[in-house]
Amino acid sequence: MTTESPLWAPTPEQIAATQIDRFRRECWPEASTSHELWKASVAEPGRFWRSVWEWCDVLGEPGDRDIEHGETFRQSTFLPDATLNVAENLLAEREGADDVAIIALGEATTPGGAPTEEHWSWQKLRTETASLAAALRSAGIESGDRLAAWMPHRPETVVSFLAAASIGAVFTSTSADFGVDGVVDRFGQTEPRVLVASVGYRYGGRFFDLTDRLVEIASQLPSVEIVIVVGADDEAVLPSIDGCKVVGWQALVGAHSGAEPHYEPLPTNHPLYVLYSSGTTGKPKCIVHRSGGVLLKHLSEQRFHSDIRAGDRVFYFTTCGWMMWNWLVSALGCGATIVLYDGNPAHPGPSVLFEAAERYGFTLFGISAKFIDAVMKSGYRPVDHVELNELRSVCSTGSPLSHEGFSWIYDALAPDVHLASISGGTDLCGCLVLGDPTRPVYAGEIQASALGLKIDVYTDEGGTAPVGEKGELVCVNPFPSMPLRFWGADGEERYQAAYFDRFAELGPANVWAHGDYAAWTVNGGMVIFGRSDATLNASGVRIGTAEIYRIVEQMDEVQESIAIAQEWDGDTRIVLFVRLTPGMLLDDDLTARIRRDLRAKGSPRHVPAVVVDVEDIPRTRSGKIVELAVTDVVHGRPVKNTEALANPEALDQFSNRLELVSGP
Repeated sequence: MTTESPLWAPTPEQIAATQIDRFRRECWPEASTSHELWKASVAEPGRFWRSVWEWCDVLGEPGDRDIEHGETFRQSTFLPDATLNVAENLLAEREGADDVAIIALGEATTPGGAPTEEHWSWQKLRTETASLAAALRSAGIESGDRLAAWMPHRPETVVSFLAAASIGAVFTSTSADFGVDGVVDRFGQTEPRVLVASVGYRYGGRFFDLTDRLVEIASQLPSVEIVIVVGADDEAVLPSIDGCKVVGWQALVGAHSGAEPHYEPLPTNHPLYVLYSSGTTGKPKCIVHRSGGVLLKHLSEQRFHSDIRAGDRVFYFTTCGWMMWNWLVSALGCGATIVLYDGNPAHPGPSVLFEAAERYGFTLFGISAKFIDAVMKSGYRPVDHVELNELRSVCSTGSPLSHEGFSWIYDALAPDVHLASISGGTDLCGCLVLGDPTRPVYAGEIQASALGLKIDVYTDEGGTAPVGEKGELVCVNPFPSMPLRFWGADGEERYQAAYFDRFAELGPANVWAHGDYAAWTVNGGMVIFGRSDATLNASGVRIGTAEIYRIVEQMDEVQESIAIAQEWDGDTRIVLFVRLTPGMLLDDDLTARIRRDLRAKGSPRHVPAVVVDVEDIPRTRSGKIVELAVTDVVHGRPVKNTEALANPEALDQFSNRLELVSGP
């Protein structure tokens, strides 16, 4: 691992000004550094999370107990007697906050024009939330009911979440670019009573009308009673959907204008939202997150690791189908203004987001490693065109940020910013490892373990891997944003299998295995090398292979398929292998139709970079296909446990097809 000089190091004055250092001095004076604070936080986790509640001025009643231990650490609860409401905390008045709560940007509607923009004041955000919450209550929506949003990255999506949270309803969302199957596979499991959807969205200079798709989706969700349509101001143009009341957003909210805000006090383990993370078989997993746990985790990450302050302007490029959307919305709880961008971040060119950062004074600029790589390859250098005088932090996630990407940030973007490569995921709606504004930044390295989380890298046998040796990224102590449960009758078994079966032989389920390959560095940081399981990670969004198979295998020409993530050009790309019906050929037309179906029925992120035909697909003796074995072959790694395969000879053809997989 690297011993090179840091790319950036904070001055003593900068360190003293950070919130993590203030928190350390005021609440944990026995810890002399942020690393010592981390060690204390995992030694006394109950004390730590209570101190987060108190220092961050969480509204609610914390109760007397710090932690309730279960038989295994995933059954532990922090502040188990607490009551709070997340919406009340995100909408609270914070000293130092700007007048504007949300700046909503969207693609320019004319060639060469500036992005569209809306400014929502805190007062508007509070009144819209109160009005929608009143409308939901009047419609009989109660605590525990589900509200689903199939939406672009708009303020109305934020209001939908806050209104649901204020009454104790469970929020769930997915991106507007998901096709019918992708939406129904998700929302169909959680059975929402309310569906919020937009008439369309813009991307890449085009407008995509969603009306027909909305009718089809709602018709396949029998639990939906109310469809709220954003962007249909003329009630006469609303679609007709059998069995549903369909109403325009403005009409519904306007009918309850002036409603007083009311926030239901809820237990810390009350379900807040459901996020979707796909495995390799079956439909996407529905991960239920708990109110108090997520709020504490996000406050810790944002206030201490990201140094977000009241009055800051926080931007993260995301969609409503990625957990970074939930993370961004939580920044309201810091008193920060959040900046939304809906559309293609590179349309009409790579300068769009950087010009927005200058115009609106971003203090935190959050993007994906893949986006950094794309801008770097384009030749555009923001430092030559914009002045980012307010910018203090840059965050990168979605995939590992390369050494070159680290260097590009300091050379071509801003020479004196805190660059934080962060990693975690949908599973915990937060980070396992992330930035520390009091420590140096080294190229290619994530700086620190999250406060309160005892992170480690385990060998296959279980136990800490030596510095520089790759192993499994794990957490070996309880933390507040562990999922409450997985949705569904078999949720308990799937929850156990997803994170705790990997090292079950070590004893009780006390090791969270995250599914990433990682290694410690000599600097005390971490390098992540990608996924260690078969879940695909395309453009920073995790996709289950089963989602791809269900779409591709509907085609008459395709009998069977297997998809893997291939390490490619500093990122990962999806490679799809197909076993065709006898007599069929994989020509350009079939390849194009496969990609078109995946885009329309899944999303643009489901589309493979390469499609290759094979004669057979390896499977276990119980009939399960083995993505990991194929992934190993494609990357030139030995395949473990071939004796478990019913047809290990099928792996040979993947070696023989490497020249196609390595093509453009």
